[in-house]
Amino acid sequence: MTFSAKDIRLLIVEDNPGDFVLIEDYLKEEFETPAIHHAKTLNEAKEVFGKELHFDVILLDLTLPDASGERLVREVVKLSELAPVIVLTGYLDREFGIKALSFGISDYLLKDELTATQLFKSIAYSIERRRINLQIKESEEKYRDLFHLSPLPLWVYDVETYKFLNVNDSAIRQYGYSRNEFLSMTIKDIRPEEDLKILEEVLTLNRKTGGYYKGAFRHLKKNGEIIYVDVQSNEINFEGRRARLILSIDISERIKYIQAIEDQNGKMREIAWMQSHVVRAPLARLMGLVNLLNYDLTEGIGKEMIMKNILSSAHELDDVIRSIVKKTEQIENKSNDPGSTDC
Repeated sequence: MTFSAKDIRLLIVEDNPGDFVLIEDYLKEEFETPAIHHAKTLNEAKEVFGKELHFDVILLDLTLPDASGERLVREVVKLSELAPVIVLTGYLDREFGIKALSFGISDYLLKDELTATQLFKSIAYSIERRRINLQIKESEEKYRDLFHLSPLPLWVYDVETYKFLNVNDSAIRQYGYSRNEFLSMTIKDIRPEEDLKILEEVLTLNRKTGGYYKGAFRHLKKNGEIIYVDVQSNEINFEGRRARLILSIDISERIKYIQAIEDQNGKMREIAWMQSHVVRAPLARLMGLVNLLNYDLTEGIGKEMIMKNILSSAHELDDVIRSIVKKTEQIENKSNDPGSTDC
C-alpha cells in the first residue's frame, strides 16, 4: 500500500504555541483530513503513547521544557516504535542533524525555512520509506525462515574471502561442524587438500561470471569422511557484501550405486567374453576329438588317447562353466542386496 494523503494521524511534540499553529496550518493545507494530536513536553508525549495510539508520523521539536537534544530524540524514537520521527528545530546545527539521523529519525527540518510543500514532501517520503523498509524486513525474515528451515544443506560465503557468512541447520547436520565452527572457517576447509586446485578454478570462474553454477565435488566432513555432493550456487548480496548462496546435496550413495552398477556391467562383459572365447577352446577340441572316433583306428592306443583328451577337455569345459555360474551368482547376490540399490 503506497502513501495516501487521506486519514493521516500525526503527533506534534511542540511547546511553542505559535510554531504549533503554523505547523497545524501547513498540515491542513496539504492533507485532506489530518488527525492531529498535540504534546507540549516529553512527559505528555509519553502519556499519549501510553494510550496505545497509532501514528503515521511524529513531528518533534528539538527543545522541550523537560528534555532536549540527543536524550529527547532517543526517547521519542524509542517510544515511536515503527512511526517515522521528523525533527523540527529553530537553529541550524548540521553536525547534530547528521548525528540525529543515526539515532533513527527520518528527517531533520529547520523551522525558519519550513513550508507547507516541504513538510508534505518530508512526511510523504518518510511514510513511504518506512513502508519499503517494512517490506524489506518482512522479506529478510521470510528469507531467514526459508534458509534456516530448509531440509537441504545451505550456506552463504563471501566471494572475496571465502569465509562462511551463514549456514543452516541441515548443513550443520550433514557436515558435523557447529554454527560457530562454520563461521570461523572458509569453504576451503571442507575440501580435500588434493581438490583445492579444482576449487580455485571454479571460484575464479564464478567471480568472473557472477551467475548460476552447478557441479559435482568431493567435500570433507568434520569426522574426516569424504562425501560426494551436487553443488548449485548463485551470487547474492548478503548484508552489503558480494556473496554466493550454496545448495549442497549429498550424492555419495548415488555414486556408490552407479559404481556398483558399473562393476556389475564389467563382470557381465567378462562373462560374455568367457562365453564367447574361453568356452570355445575346450568345446572345439571336444568336437574335433569326437570326429576322430568316426575313423577306423586299428591301434587301441589311439582311441585311448582320444578318450583321455575328451575327458580332459570335458573337465576344462566344466571348470569354465562353473566359473561363469559363480560370477553370475555374485552379480545376482549384489542385485538382491537392498543396501546396494539405495541411492
